Amino acid sequence: MEEALSLTPHMIVVLCLLALTIFLFVSEIVRIDVAAISIMVLLGLLSLVPGLQGIADPQTLFDGFASNAVISIIAVMIIGAGLDKTGVMSSLASLIIRVGGRTEPRIIPLVAGSSGIISSFMQNVGAAALYIPVVSRIAARTGLAKSRLLMPMGFCCILGGTITMVGSSPLILLNDLLPSDMEPFQLFDVTPIGLALITSGILYFVVFGRFVLPTLKSDGVGETVMEYYQGVYGLDLTFREVRVPDDHPMVGKLLVDLEQTYGVVAIASFMNSELRIGPWANLVIEPGARLALLGEVEVLGDFAHRSGCPVLDELDVFADALAPNKAGIAEVVIPPRSKLIGKSVRDIAMRKTYGLSVLVIHRGGERIDDLLRETPLKAGDVLVSHCRWDSLMRLEKDRDFVVMTTEYPREELRPQKVQVAMLMFFLALFLILFTDLRLSIALLTGALGMVLSGVLSMDEAYSAVSWKTVFLLASLIPLGAAVEQTGTAAWIAQNTLLILGDVSPWVLQAAIAVLATFFTLVMSNVGATVLLVPLAISIATVAQSLGMDADPRLFALTAAIATSNSFLIPTHQVNALIMGPGGYRVIDFMKAGAAMTLVFLVVSLVMLNLVF
Repeated sequence: MEEALSLTPHMIVVLCLLALTIFLFVSEIVRIDVAAISIMVLLGLLSLVPGLQGIADPQTLFDGFASNAVISIIAVMIIGAGLDKTGVMSSLASLIIRVGGRTEPRIIPLVAGSSGIISSFMQNVGAAALYIPVVSRIAARTGLAKSRLLMPMGFCCILGGTITMVGSSPLILLNDLLPSDMEPFQLFDVTPIGLALITSGILYFVVFGRFVLPTLKSDGVGETVMEYYQGVYGLDLTFREVRVPDDHPMVGKLLVDLEQTYGVVAIASFMNSELRIGPWANLVIEPGARLALLGEVEVLGDFAHRSGCPVLDELDVFADALAPNKAGIAEVVIPPRSKLIGKSVRDIAMRKTYGLSVLVIHRGGERIDDLLRETPLKAGDVLVSHCRWDSLMRLEKDRDFVVMTTEYPREELRPQKVQVAMLMFFLALFLILFTDLRLSIALLTGALGMVLSGVLSMDEAYSAVSWKTVFLLASLIPLGAAVEQTGTAAWIAQNTLLILGDVSPWVLQAAIAVLATFFTLVMSNVGATVLLVPLAISIATVAQSLGMDADPRLFALTAAIATSNSFLIPTHQVNALIMGPGGYRVIDFMKAGAAMTLVFLVVSLVMLNLVF
């Protein structure tokens, strides 16, 4: 083995910067993206110090913003937004909910497993970016905390990159780093290892997720809304889905008759394979019809008792159409000069004309729910109503109403663009898998196609990008380059192995895996791979000359796989990507990532030796 490198002033400064970066990340004295930018600027200022000019090149300090990784992340966020805008991600979320139900132990394996499998054939950051809208919609519909779903998804996207030789940059690079006389790895050679890793990751979160995953207060939006209406108006509102039996007396009658007979409010209907969200004029109830009812718990309980219709506690066929991102409860006020004053809800045909299903009228501190459809409206009346958010957006421009509810998703879906959106997505995927085009160019092709085809406007594309993530990653790239170019990484690697001395091949292999884990936290996984694969081959070769059973090919693969063991701090692209949407802090990654790091090391080392 080569002798250890001498510690230089440049190395000492870089080690101090590494320590400062970790301290800022963990302590969160400033925001994590601000900390990363500060370290980048400090690197540039250090070039003014005599004797430290080579620590960073001011001319290339900001090259991270044009790096392949950062541009790829920007492009894949835009592609994900385009797929979300057309409803593709909503459909995928609905499928996962139908299969997995609404409980965390069932949702996590589906979300994490499917995202991990997808990331085995495309860059893991791309798979994670595409799944963020899916997780957001699942959280909104199930009431589960988004922070408890995004981290398992992100971690399994990283793990999924080890399933094939094209799933992550280190494995793509590995064969190019092997000596010419060494047999290259085939596409699925690492599949057993990757499948074992992703399985262990899913089991880890299913078993220990309740202890290590954070639950953010801001995640309980749906429950808070219901509590608000209960506190202000005394409304104990809930949804119920009803199936009308074939021989029910209401079959053949109008839906408005059912509402009047039982005093309930129908929000949506599903009959003859057609889903409708009002209006109900002349809509006849068919045998086996499904109805979505919204009202107070007591009223709906009385309906279930009197009507004899089977009542489900949770929405099934209406789960997507009535998801919180598409529809909800709103407060609308009748202003003094409204043309609607003196008219009743029935006179106006409120549901047909304006898309409002009025639940209660609040007037001067009193609640009107009996005969509310016949009650003439007065100035100042508050109509507590259920509506689609697109209908509420239209009412904001109508002078006959004042919309009090301002915090709601202003989402304009474009389902008519779904085919062109999927075409652009598969075009980008084809360029990634079957051409030698750089990842950033392939993904930007798909992103640009989303804009040019009208799936997204340019402003919507800009809004889709998490600029916090972009600045975090771009600002850390110069530090990773300094770690590598000043010889600091090589110094740490060689001295660690010299300290180990004469040990068994298992210990040497484990040491390489631990070094790769450390380096991938403080520099790019590509840089760590370029540094450690040749070193691992060299170590195994020396060990063989000493009579040890050390396989250079196995040691090289160990280094390449272990550079995916990046869970402790959000320096990996995937972790940085989910940090903003999940509202995570660094301490959240450390809490969940510490045990995951150990699981990765144990499972990968055991599987590597079993398979190879």
